[in-house]
Amino acid sequence: MPRFSVIVPCFKVQGFLRECLDSVLGQSFRDIEVIAVDDRSPDGSGAILDEYADRDRRVRVLHLPENVGLGRARNAALPLASGDFLLFLDSDDTLAPGALRAMADRLAEAADPDVLVFDYARTYWWGGTRRNALARVLAEAADGTFTAAERPDVLDLLMVVWNKAYRREFVEEGRFEFPPGYYEDTPWTFPVMLSAGRIAALDRICLYYRQRRQGSILSTTSRKHFDVHDQYERVFAFVDSRPELACWRPYLHRKMGEHCLDILAKPDRLPPSDRAEFFRRTAELFRAHRPPGAVLDGDVRVLEGGYAAYRLRRQAGRAERELARRALKVRKAAARRGKDGWAALHARRPLDPDLVLYSAFHSRGVLGDPAAVHRAAREVAPHLRGVWVVRDPEQARETGLLPPEVEYVLPGTPRYRRLAARASYFVNNVNWPNAPAKRPGSVHIHTHLGTPLKYMGADLLDRPGARRGLDVPRMLDRADRWDHSLVANRHSELVWERAYPCRFASARTGSPRNDVLVGAAARGGPDASDGSAVRARLGIAADHTVVLYAPTRREYRRGGHVERIDLARFAEDLGAGHTLVVRLHPSLAAGPARGTGLAELHRRGVLVDATDEPHVEEVMLASDVLVTDYSALMFDYANLDRPIVVHADDWAAYAASRGVYFDVRAEPPGHVSRSYPELVRLFASGRWRDAESARLRTAFRARFCEFDDGWAAERVVRTLILGEEDWTPPEPSAGTAAPSPGTAGQVPAQASGRDRLTSS
Repeated sequence: MPRFSVIVPCFKVQGFLRECLDSVLGQSFRDIEVIAVDDRSPDGSGAILDEYADRDRRVRVLHLPENVGLGRARNAALPLASGDFLLFLDSDDTLAPGALRAMADRLAEAADPDVLVFDYARTYWWGGTRRNALARVLAEAADGTFTAAERPDVLDLLMVVWNKAYRREFVEEGRFEFPPGYYEDTPWTFPVMLSAGRIAALDRICLYYRQRRQGSILSTTSRKHFDVHDQYERVFAFVDSRPELACWRPYLHRKMGEHCLDILAKPDRLPPSDRAEFFRRTAELFRAHRPPGAVLDGDVRVLEGGYAAYRLRRQAGRAERELARRALKVRKAAARRGKDGWAALHARRPLDPDLVLYSAFHSRGVLGDPAAVHRAAREVAPHLRGVWVVRDPEQARETGLLPPEVEYVLPGTPRYRRLAARASYFVNNVNWPNAPAKRPGSVHIHTHLGTPLKYMGADLLDRPGARRGLDVPRMLDRADRWDHSLVANRHSELVWERAYPCRFASARTGSPRNDVLVGAAARGGPDASDGSAVRARLGIAADHTVVLYAPTRREYRRGGHVERIDLARFAEDLGAGHTLVVRLHPSLAAGPARGTGLAELHRRGVLVDATDEPHVEEVMLASDVLVTDYSALMFDYANLDRPIVVHADDWAAYAASRGVYFDVRAEPPGHVSRSYPELVRLFASGRWRDAESARLRTAFRARFCEFDDGWAAERVVRTLILGEEDWTPPEPSAGTAAPSPGTAGQVPAQASGRDRLTSS
């Protein structure tokens, strides 16, 4: 028998059906059967189902003689199912790549629980994707099994049928089935979840829940929404038949009230003439099933009164929100006037020559190039007072981004405005906000975010997709405040002068954050002073070859996340003695990318998710080889003089959508793979670290690491802050490795015709 029976009811979905079926039949896990039910669909859905059944014997089609509705269509498929587990997939939704494999692995790990609850993401008709807001519930329950009583918060998840897998024998023993009408998932899901003796959770997005602009059943204005009352009657009847479930009555009573009020609050659900009747029916049901001694609070208390009182409360709530909005607008205007007057007052005070204001990554914490400059300043110029702008100090402390000895200030506060008005030096890797205005005599040092491969700044003006949401003229206005632009190579110097046509001077200092990488390259492989501590913290065996995979975001996909590699397969194909470490682009860390398998694979020990590691330099030091696509991380990693593999399987789409300054495939830092099989062969054959790889890396380093000599941070402090224009690094002492070719000690001439740049 198959592992999964996937039940797909179909009605008027011909535009989405192929995508749905392809998402199931194209899964890498193939031990499945698909039972597709044509619920007498008037469009071409039935013919599409027959077409798929003809070419894939795993598909079985059931044509119903009359339309029976979603719930009964599912019921019709249940007797035909022979799989160990049942999945219900609506025919306009899709399974995520790798979903069935992830489910199968979790079910095996949990020894076949009664129910497996997995995560989902909403995909919107306008292109957006949003992960389930309560994904943390699944993450917290990811180990072992439990009951609803042991983890009642699992019932806070969307109570639908399609985000779960059900052990078929459990369903048959419980005689669970779907009733007719709207909201048919309610009297299935609550009884199933409350009856299950063993529930497991999978912290992975396995399903994409399509949010259609029109055509969704529950978004249709109809009296059929009154069906919700009958569905909850069925739930209460089930609980009454199971005395051991009586303790759930207060919870279900409140849930029923909240659910019905939510339906009533939505403007597109009920005909206006039926809204009062719906409220009365809800209130009657609420009173009829109120448990003895139940305490009513919150929104459900409105059900104790009449519909007129409900409407008055709704109108009062809208009026309060409007008044609050207007009051906030007035307060903001007054605050702006106050800030302007305050700024004018403090602008008359002299600058503090020893005050340096730091910020990095939009005030996340002590990070990147500014952090390296700050460390150097504390060593060579302890009289300088460095203050960091940090937007969330508590979170920064928890994540190691705000050491206890570091002085900080919250952005936008009066103290911040006082410090910003008097600081002589500003160090940031992104633009400072508009206020306060730059004062004459203050010095702004812009460190950037690495060497650019993709278009930046003004070059984005002819890339409307890439600059979506970015105000380029405003960005350039802010860049006008830069005095010094740090560069690690002449390629960057040319790019920044072209992309940011402002009044700054390029400073050939090198990248301060790369000083630690240059030092590690001079010492050799990982040791106790760099990567070994990180390996130990991440649980990586000391003798393993660590493969760091660092993909970047894509502008041709809304949200930026595109799965180019099956991470579980890659980790397996690397073989014994290897550890795959994954670090997502920072812009993807908080989105749905983590939920498409990365978090679950990390939990199971298949790979290591290092996305949340606060300092990327430490992650690089802990690795032996970098696999990336087009991430700027490759330019930093080259300082380590360790192998780099560029996986460029979608270069044409990336280059067309974002714009690039040169073809990294023609001048790579190592071998280039153009497909996943090519990538695997590079590692299986050992070519990833052969002589040709070293030759390519040497040429790449000579071009892109030319000013990185391990002294960048101190050079910034001494030459740009302290004014020691003639300062040069000390000569290497005996037994100390000299800078490698391509660093600031040896500056090769810029080759002509190698990129789309000309010197200004």
